[in-house]
Amino acid sequence: MLVLSNVARLYDGTSADASAVHHGVDLFLDAGRVHALRPHDPGLVLGDAHVEVDCSAYTVTPGLVDCHGHVTVLGIDGASIDRMNSGSMLIWVEKILHTTLVDGGVTTMRDVGGATHLMKRLVDEGALIGPRLKISICMLSTTGGHADFRGPDRCHGELSRLWPAAPGRPSSIVDGVEACRLRVREVAACGADLIKICASPGVASPGDRLEHREFTAAELEAICDEAGARGLKVAAHAHSRSGIEMAIRHGVSDIQHISFLDERLAGLAAEKGCTVTPTSWVGHALLAAENLSPFVMEKVKQVAEHHAHATQCALAAGLPILAGTDPVLPGMHGKNWKEIAALVREGLSPLAAWHSATGLAARHVGQDDAGELVPGKRADLLLCTEDVLADPRAFERGALLEVVKDGVAHRGGVPAIPQATYRTRVEELLG
Repeated sequence: MLVLSNVARLYDGTSADASAVHHGVDLFLDAGRVHALRPHDPGLVLGDAHVEVDCSAYTVTPGLVDCHGHVTVLGIDGASIDRMNSGSMLIWVEKILHTTLVDGGVTTMRDVGGATHLMKRLVDEGALIGPRLKISICMLSTTGGHADFRGPDRCHGELSRLWPAAPGRPSSIVDGVEACRLRVREVAACGADLIKICASPGVASPGDRLEHREFTAAELEAICDEAGARGLKVAAHAHSRSGIEMAIRHGVSDIQHISFLDERLAGLAAEKGCTVTPTSWVGHALLAAENLSPFVMEKVKQVAEHHAHATQCALAAGLPILAGTDPVLPGMHGKNWKEIAALVREGLSPLAAWHSATGLAARHVGQDDAGELVPGKRADLLLCTEDVLADPRAFERGALLEVVKDGVAHRGGVPAIPQATYRTRVEELLG
């Protein structure tokens, strides 16, 4: 039994209310799970089998749940895409997974394009060190749409370089109602936990304008129907008002990016029971990015001008807002906590942003046993040296001391907590 004793501040992830913040408490962890959360007892007598850690100077939160990850993206430039499509892909994926857990504090991630069931399984088996994964495998898009990244000459018949078809991953490019139905079936058969689609063009893609259309209504309806028949929810990349509305009306559960969401569309989304994942940080990151084409940068500026208003519309409509980073630029992996500060900058209270990145997110990505520090849930948590609940920007000052996933620590910041033993695990795997 591990006891985090006299925790100065503990956020349990259950709500965005002050009632979810506890002061001076003891957190008991056992066998990778939360055993109990109690007011601090200075007279508590522990047996020899217990380890006690003084946390009177620490803030403890659940491990983060990132609802928009891409562990197979190093960057959106040609060289980065080519590197990820090379024979060294799995090495780069391992590096991204590791930094996402150890530096980014993410213990659960919903990867919405690129990750395969093999990658998910290797994490579950401990061969790869990173957050547990929920995967869409593909990001379904039309020919010439958001997922169709061609070479500089954009040749006819050339396959998209972004997540091309590979073992365990069908092509993301699909056209026509029946082909869409078949592709959903293929993606589901490859082990997807959800279906990801593009309901509108994108910002980073090289050939589509934001106001253009992606799938037809009939194609969207077919995709959502096939997904529902297999118990899978659909998440939609959607910037434009037309794309957002089509997604809402034809059965999409989660609207991602939401750049031009307005009051009417937010009300419609609430009526249909949708969630939204604004991906607020990536917009700011793209504004500061170098080497983007003038065409892409113009789209970045359009989105940046409207995005905060969209997030505020979602908040006013009472929509569940989920935290997702969309880390498509170099340097974004391992800084996933920046999305919390970005959501605060766009109008959420700090605790609402924390809920978006913990308990609320875990529930909506289908990881019901994580995201909350309550008895029976997974012992996923962060130990921080500053009050990151009041000021998430404290992460940028090095406030993240330790990351614990399933009761095992990964940063070495608190040696008394059982530490991951990478060498021992590798030896076990090699027999």
